[in-house]
Amino acid sequence: MNILFINPILFTSEKGVIPEVATIKETMCYNMCLGFVAHGHQVTLAAADEYRPCREEDDYAFEVLFFKSALRRLFPPTVLPLSFDLYRYLKANHSKYDLIVSSEVFSFTSLFAARRCPAKTVIWHEMPYHQQKFGKMPSRFWHRVVVPLFMRKVKRVVPRSEKARLFICKYMKNVSTEYVDHGVNVSCFEFSREKKRQFISSSQLIFRKNVERIIEIFGRLVQIKGYGDMQLLIAGRGAYRAYLEALTERLHLQDNVSFLGFLPQKELNDRIKESVAFLIATRRDLNMVSIAEAIVSGTPPVTNLIPASADYVTKEKLGIAKNDWDEHDLIDVIANNRIYVDRCVDYREKLTNSHCAGMIIDIFLET
Repeated sequence: MNILFINPILFTSEKGVIPEVATIKETMCYNMCLGFVAHGHQVTLAAADEYRPCREEDDYAFEVLFFKSALRRLFPPTVLPLSFDLYRYLKANHSKYDLIVSSEVFSFTSLFAARRCPAKTVIWHEMPYHQQKFGKMPSRFWHRVVVPLFMRKVKRVVPRSEKARLFICKYMKNVSTEYVDHGVNVSCFEFSREKKRQFISSSQLIFRKNVERIIEIFGRLVQIKGYGDMQLLIAGRGAYRAYLEALTERLHLQDNVSFLGFLPQKELNDRIKESVAFLIATRRDLNMVSIAEAIVSGTPPVTNLIPASADYVTKEKLGIAKNDWDEHDLIDVIANNRIYVDRCVDYREKLTNSHCAGMIIDIFLET
């Protein structure tokens, strides 16, 4: 098949600022497209021009197109990109595609696809609640008015989590009962059953990620007899790094906590796969690809219930998913690490980009 994968927002920004990146090859969208390529399909990725990497890349594994956004003050590219160039491209070229996968129901690109070629369109939906960055009213209007009038004929809506499925089922009937999470390129993520006495956290170092809570819980753990040698690796960059380093000093954890900065994908995988667990205490997130990356590395996540991905962590017993997890949960994941690791390795195939892409294709073809 010839597939158009539309995902204007390639990576998360903070406070409306899109960071410059050297490559898009480590983004979820690029790796999902590789999943379709692995099945022998031709793929084109369409994204907002604001997310174009700062250096030109000429060795993409498939065609990548960037479209300029319009009315950016009214529709910020970090929240709800609007591209008339993309609309014109879709109008002129939709007939050459067999399948169009567009991200999110509350999206101009999904609306364009739903109007131009609904029978070819699958909306891959992540939001488990109304978009809040505009306030909830625009999202409520969209779902209650725009969706039934202009988007109800799309071929299928594929949720990315059970929470997303329960939400979008309130507004659309053709929602798949199966959900498809972000796929991981396992050629870049090896797994290991051999672990060092260390935990890892990897995220932006910002308020929303709540890394300070991880440090505080870890600090209580190392005070317990038998756990004073445990290490905590903190990967990532962001405005909160100085604050987190000061907290580490205040808790006298300098010998137990290491700040690694931003790590390339391969080096990050090396650190994840040798860790006892991957720690998450986020204040707000949707599906976290880092949870899937930890699992395919053979490393159980310890997370609160905020990420939508926590659903299958609980269901499949791949780690610990509970609100207000603490040092006793860390002791649990250390004591039962072999059991958790084996479950992660057994589940690994279901989180590969090729498996997830194949599920979307199967759902599209089944109706």
